[in-house]
Amino acid sequence: MTSSTDPLLGLRQAIRSNSSVTYATDDSPSSSLIHATHIVLAPGLSLPKSSPTRLRKPDITVASGPQDFYTLEAVYLAWLLRDAPGAEYMKQTRENGLTVGFVSVTERKNVVGWLEGKISEYERIVPLLGESTTPPGSPPRSSIALPSASRSQITFSSPTKRRYTADTQDLEVVKKIRQNEVELRDRNTVLRGSKPNARNKSFLRNFSAVRVAFSDKLKKLKEASKSGNTPSPSTATPGEYTNAGHIDPIVIISSSPTALITMHNVKKFLQESTFEVPQEAKARAAVEGNTRPEDVIPIYRKRVTIDSSGKEIETQARYFVVDNVEALAKFGADAWDRVVCVMTTGQAWQFKPYKWNEPTQLFHHVKGIYVSWSNDPPNPKIKDWNVTELKIDPHRRHVDKSVVAHFWKILDTWIIANKPWLMKG
Repeated sequence: MTSSTDPLLGLRQAIRSNSSVTYATDDSPSSSLIHATHIVLAPGLSLPKSSPTRLRKPDITVASGPQDFYTLEAVYLAWLLRDAPGAEYMKQTRENGLTVGFVSVTERKNVVGWLEGKISEYERIVPLLGESTTPPGSPPRSSIALPSASRSQITFSSPTKRRYTADTQDLEVVKKIRQNEVELRDRNTVLRGSKPNARNKSFLRNFSAVRVAFSDKLKKLKEASKSGNTPSPSTATPGEYTNAGHIDPIVIISSSPTALITMHNVKKFLQESTFEVPQEAKARAAVEGNTRPEDVIPIYRKRVTIDSSGKEIETQARYFVVDNVEALAKFGADAWDRVVCVMTTGQAWQFKPYKWNEPTQLFHHVKGIYVSWSNDPPNPKIKDWNVTELKIDPHRRHVDKSVVAHFWKILDTWIIANKPWLMKG
């Protein structure tokens, strides 16, 4: 193939000389490209529109045949529709019968620039045989087949790949975009931070030492619980509150003889999740030789927490239960600061010796629990007391566990919201 019959050069010369490009069907002129078989680039130069050009398709690295190159029709349509928007360009190419094999929208600009002479070289255009951009004395390059209208193969040299140079305007746009970017941060990056420490500006804020310290403490607590060093419910004595645990929460129950939860059965109910009728619990204690209950009863409860690494840590929390202010006074002057819950039977006389003797005021400072049978009718007295009802089934003991779990959930939520310093572990 010579330069005079090369489809790309013929089209380029016609465009640069402003020659009229027409269509033909065999030897007859045609008014539309879709019905034409040839494209007339100049007088005496009529080429089939399906002629492969030297413009290599973008997904081809090593060309092996004419199917790896754009046709004359595809290149001509890219120039003809150079000003059309992307969607309109693709629509027009399909209407002209070119459903596949058309020049992409992103590549169209460079192809049009080469055809109009605005750029002298384009890396996807394979040079003609004998046309070389290699300086004299350079070693020969490998050759590949060049497609032609008759599908004959002609060898050519691959062009030198040009170094990419970023557009100055694009760089400015990217710079502005980066300035407006919002960095996504998670909990770890926020804690690490990048601000200087107030005491030493040469160091960045880093809480790794605190994390290590607490990890050691949690590890020791876990090992202690496994080895049995923590006090167990069976070995606990009522006098322990005078020596340690001065921040253990306190629960006050009613001393009324009609109360469902008394000092006789509260330990079994809250610690073992089993309800025992107060009269039966009192009789059992008498048989065991305990005619009078202790005035302060410790309740031990297992609580599972999750550390920062996602591991479950089981700790044992202790609560104290009393039923009168005399026993509460044994905890010191700040005892009421540790009271987190008051269980009531709905009788207002229970609150007279309390620090807050009005129910509405009392249950503003502590969590109120109204204990009743599940089949009891609603008590109108507690309507405005801000208390939560805890209903116990008279017969089904298997539901006691869920009732007690509900109680602890309510109490934990209230403590976290109102007295979080009492939540250990």
